[in-house]
Amino acid sequence: METKFKDLNNIGKLMILIGLLITVPIIVIPFYPSDFQYINAFLFPAGVSIVLGWIIGYVFRRSNDEIKFQYTSTDGSLTVLFAWFYGFLIGAVPFVLSGQLAVLQGLYESVSGWTTTGLSVMDVTVTPSIFLFFRSFMQFCGGVGFILMMIMIIQGKDSMSLYNAEGHPDRLMPNIKKTAQVIFNMYSVFLVIGTSVYILLGMPVLDSLLHTMSALSTGGFSTEPDSIGAYQSASIEAFTILLMIIGTTNFAVLLLLTKRKFSQIIKVSELRFFSILLLIFIPVITVSLSYNLYMGMGESFRHSLFNVISALSTSGFSTMGYEAWPAASIGIMIILMSIGGGLGSTAGGIKLTRVYLMIRVLGFNIHKRVSSQRRINSSYYNSAQGKRVIDQDLISDTVGFIAFYLMILLTGGLLITWTSGATLTQSMFEFASSLGTVGLSIGLTGPDTDGGTLIVQMFGMILGRLEIFIILIGLYSGASRIKYKLSEALQ
Repeated sequence: METKFKDLNNIGKLMILIGLLITVPIIVIPFYPSDFQYINAFLFPAGVSIVLGWIIGYVFRRSNDEIKFQYTSTDGSLTVLFAWFYGFLIGAVPFVLSGQLAVLQGLYESVSGWTTTGLSVMDVTVTPSIFLFFRSFMQFCGGVGFILMMIMIIQGKDSMSLYNAEGHPDRLMPNIKKTAQVIFNMYSVFLVIGTSVYILLGMPVLDSLLHTMSALSTGGFSTEPDSIGAYQSASIEAFTILLMIIGTTNFAVLLLLTKRKFSQIIKVSELRFFSILLLIFIPVITVSLSYNLYMGMGESFRHSLFNVISALSTSGFSTMGYEAWPAASIGIMIILMSIGGGLGSTAGGIKLTRVYLMIRVLGFNIHKRVSSQRRINSSYYNSAQGKRVIDQDLISDTVGFIAFYLMILLTGGLLITWTSGATLTQSMFEFASSLGTVGLSIGLTGPDTDGGTLIVQMFGMILGRLEIFIILIGLYSGASRIKYKLSEALQ
């Protein structure tokens, strides 16, 4: 009963927070008066969420004040799951109430937004500006995380447990609330700078704001059907690359950057591995595009540079369609989307650090077989916080996560071949994009995509954003409580 009170109190706070977030797109209306007709589509779900959240929080607040107990990450995992799934449902309501999308499509767009995926079933050429803003704003908030935003404005003893339960690996400051504020402040500054630079480069004001939000959250929602390629601007592409790299970089590394600790930054193993992957795959895809699509080397390099970084950072912007790309290049893009960005960033995928550690483990294994069995080496890797030991627990966690991830990737790809009738290559590309929360599409996702494919992709997005084990822990915790309640009732 005690834990239930604490859970419900936090859930009430989260409902209020999500309700407030749903009202933010209304700020667009003064600039686009014709969108005033959609205001109730936002005010209604926001109002219901805020009122219900306040009632729940008020009812259980006194109970919490009278209770003393330890709130764990396992308890917090249920609150985290509720926050995300509640956000998915409430986020879909404006699309459905306004008649922009059907129920399943609205839910898909909401899941894609909050999880920072960027796959879309909307025709952006006819979508009202308020909904274009809403999609990108969901991505910006989803990249930071509901729990991180709640911690920033609400201080509680259970903040650290909730922070861990949402899958944040680093504490940037001694105080968890200050950690949340530092992350939010960094991204707010990047948002202002990014929007300003885009405007100077010739992008319209709304487009500038929305593309900055999507790039920093590695989301990929665009206001153009052809994404960044629609602007035909090398300078806009170059600046978008910079924003995508910022978005896919670990929060702790970004903090080092703001403190100008460059000597520490260049030692970080994750960043070095990121650079090596770019040095390998950008030339390979450049040659592949030039040879197979008869492009000049300069044009091929430009497309390769942008799209490889977009895939590896899980940002989801593009400069061209992938339907005509050679199979080898598509295969490389699937690999890059699966690897993903930095651990502790807004990016998705397996994460660079895990793949780097897996390669190190393979190296250890080979070295063990060809060297003396009596030789013992202490192995380390460099994070933003300094050297960290590669111990057996870390190896076990890394191998387990990657194996589970690849199993889900293969299963999802096969399911999409069944639901859509697409080839295995197309299906694997689309599901790798969903599971990695990337947003690149080979042409399977759009307004006419069948319901079965959308459902499979939504499962992939959710598992990818919440990093699989967070969901499993939450489900296990929920099942344990149900089992306990049933046993109590039967006694």
